[in-house]
Amino acid sequence: MRPSLGGLLEGVGRGAGIALRAGFAPAVMGARLAWRRVGLDDPHLPEARWDWSNGAKILLDEIFFASEIALAEVLPAGERARATTELRDADAWLEASGHLQDPSGYHADPPPIERAIFERRRIAGFSYQHMRFESGFAPHPGEPGRERWLSYEPNLEAHAWVMRHRGPERPWALCIPGYRMGSPLVDFTGFRARWLYRELGLNVAIPVLPLHGPRSIGRRNGDGFFTGDFLSTLHAQTQAVWDVRRLLGWLKQRGAPSVVAHGVSLGGYTAALVASVEGDLDGVVAGIPAIDVPRLMSSHVPAPLRFVVDRIGFPSAIVERVLRPVSPLAFEPRVPHGRRFLYAGLVDRLTPPDHARDLWLHWDRPRAHFYQGGHVSFFFEPGVRDLLRDAFTMTAAPGPVAT
Repeated sequence: MRPSLGGLLEGVGRGAGIALRAGFAPAVMGARLAWRRVGLDDPHLPEARWDWSNGAKILLDEIFFASEIALAEVLPAGERARATTELRDADAWLEASGHLQDPSGYHADPPPIERAIFERRRIAGFSYQHMRFESGFAPHPGEPGRERWLSYEPNLEAHAWVMRHRGPERPWALCIPGYRMGSPLVDFTGFRARWLYRELGLNVAIPVLPLHGPRSIGRRNGDGFFTGDFLSTLHAQTQAVWDVRRLLGWLKQRGAPSVVAHGVSLGGYTAALVASVEGDLDGVVAGIPAIDVPRLMSSHVPAPLRFVVDRIGFPSAIVERVLRPVSPLAFEPRVPHGRRFLYAGLVDRLTPPDHARDLWLHWDRPRAHFYQGGHVSFFFEPGVRDLLRDAFTMTAAPGPVAT
């Protein structure tokens, strides 16, 4: 079948947009390096150190950010009117429904998983099971954007990567990936799954976030989560919490003695929110968490552009209200204080450490590790591994298993 003229024009326009953004990416990175300060002057945080090590970690973050600027999907101009109308309608609906005053009522308790499909897989030395089950999530009846969200068919099925020991049931590490994750190799590597499974002796479950991996609906993994359509961000994050809670319930039903959730970046945000609405979680580790989407996005957008975004129909005050039901700061945590943990980089250029600081204060200052490093470098930081070991071994995991 020959492509339509409209399809060709759309493809050409998309390609031109990518090329234009790719051309600007080095300039954006240079401007950010010159414009943004290193670290925060904050009495609650250690002082960020300026040396070659942190300089290299900052550069690593900025390279990652530049690649995202070059390739990220943004809200098409033709969708802007629909998105602004839905945003304002959602604001009114949330107010009338009482969910702005009491966000906890926005999160319904998910039913148990009745049927799951498992397929044995292997990749790069990792043997695992690919778990699939119906998500079952839907925005509330009458909620703006409900029908559109339910039309994203790949997103209706939930997925998870599972590594489970034979024999008696063991504690579980429930690892929640970050933005643009969602493939087995990336997720296993990013969470040190082999270390969790073999050295700490844990079972491991890694859910795939909405719109990621096999649930993608765009050109790239994760497209639709942060494109500027803020109602989609609300629904995606609410569904992420729903799916994680369903998976947690499934683990508990099958005899898991304990489950500790560990999330990184967007996953850290999700883990913190799950710990706020779920009473059956035994521990939580929020890693390099982004807990305030409007603040996060504004930190990456120059002031003149923020003014334009506000004027074309996305006022920051309305965006903040609509996303309040998915803010961990709007809830009291349900995980006991001694089982809350977090870590963050003092020179993180993707998720500034003030996000983790605010969560730490809101959680009544539990154990935290603020390391000299950035967003991407969390994987290499020895202090992060030490904190994770303590957070997971406190669940009485059995000893190491033979490799």
